[in-house]
Formats: sequence, structure tokens, C-alpha cells
Amino acid sequence: MRVLLVSDLHYRLRQFDWLLERAAAVDALMIAGDLLDNHSQVALDVQAVAVRAALRELAGQTAVFVASGNHDLDGRDDAGEKTARWMAQFGAIGVQGDYSTVALGDDLVTVCPWWDGPQARATLDACLTEAADRPRRRWIWVHHAPPAASPLAWDGRRAWGDDQLSSWIERFTPDLVLTGHVHQAPFVSGGGWVDRVGPTWVFNAGQQPGVSPARIEIDLDAGTAVWTSATDRAKIEF
Repeated sequence: MRVLLVSDLHYRLRQFDWLLERAAAVDALMIAGDLLDNHSQVALDVQAVAVRAALRELAGQTAVFVASGNHDLDGRDDAGEKTARWMAQFGAIGVQGDYSTVALGDDLVTVCPWWDGPQARATLDACLTEAADRPRRRWIWVHHAPPAASPLAWDGRRAWGDDQLSSWIERFTPDLVLTGHVHQAPFVSGGGWVDRVGPTWVFNAGQQPGVSPARIEIDLDAGTAVWTSATDRAKIEF
């Protein structure tokens, strides 16, 4: 089972094109948040139309799992918390989005949202609690931010880790957590692209400009992960 992890594409359409050329070669594509760019001059609703079209094409080639990130929040829910409203109908285009837990072969994948307040946090907690009882060989989470106190959260100046994720990892011990959010982590001293939190392996591919995204190719059967950027490549066994 081969999985490709990317994140923080930030409306770089050439990188979506790169994924479209290669998606059929993997069993699953995991996008760990920030598909849109709220600093762009292009309106978020216009960005969403283009990105949704690309995701629909990708879902025609492989299994696609997409978590929301902070740049993807374009509306508010009934509690007034920010939410990725444009992702709500992902099921109609064959994409697994926020709060979904789906079998991938013998494994189980849970997609975690970027939660903005206590209601969404409680909903995700309930989602993880329910999924914890489901049979699987491995449990894989897709979550935008990396855990606190991890080199994957270090940008060279400060840490951006998620304390709540750290608590959930300790409580549920998933096998792999696939993250993003901190663009610089794999490229700076004190950072990294892979970490281990207890028995849980955590990954963050980072972000780079250009045609191809920084990425991690994970072979679940072989137990290997390969990180590739424009300037470097590294491999680990887990």
C-alpha cells in the first residue's frame, strides 16, 4: 500500500497539475490542509471552484483524503466557529474530507478538521473515540498541524505545534499522523520531516514553491518513508 503525502499547496495550481500526473501511481493521496490561500488576490470561493475540480480528477485516479487547514476556513457553523464550508460536499466528488473515517485496505484513515472552537473539538473527539473501536491493521490520521514539542512544528524561530493533538496521540496511539502547516520544518536546523511520539510516527513534508510539491511517499507494507524536496531527499524505515 503506497501513500503520497503533501500539504500546504496554497492554490499553487501547477502543483495540483503535478499531482494529477502522478496520482495513479499510488494507492492513496493524503493532503494535510491549506489547499487554499487566504493571502491571495483571488477570492476564496473562486479558488475553491478550481481546487474542487482538481480534486474531482484526482479522485478518479486514486483514493483521496483531504483535511482542512487554517487557510481553508471560508465560513462559520451554527456555533459561530470558523469552518471549511467549501469542503462540505466532498463526498459528492469522491473525496474523503473532515471527520471521515474510511478503510484503506486493512488500514483505517481518519481525516481531522482544523477546529476553531470547543464544538468542533468535541465533535472531533467523538469521531476519534468512535473510530478507536473499529478493527484495523494500522490507524492513520490526516491532521493539518503537527503535535506540540515536535521538531515538525519548528519553523526556525518558534514552534507551532498543537497541544490538543499531542493529547489525542497520547490517548489513542494512532500508528501514523500525517501533517503539514509548518512549511519550514524540514528545511531548518532543529526541525524535521519525521518524528516519533511514543509508538506513533508523525510526518510533515513541508512546503516549497515551484512545479512539484515537497512530498513524502510512504510504503506501508515495506515500512519505509521517503521525503523529497526540490533540493534534498531522505529515507527512513519505521
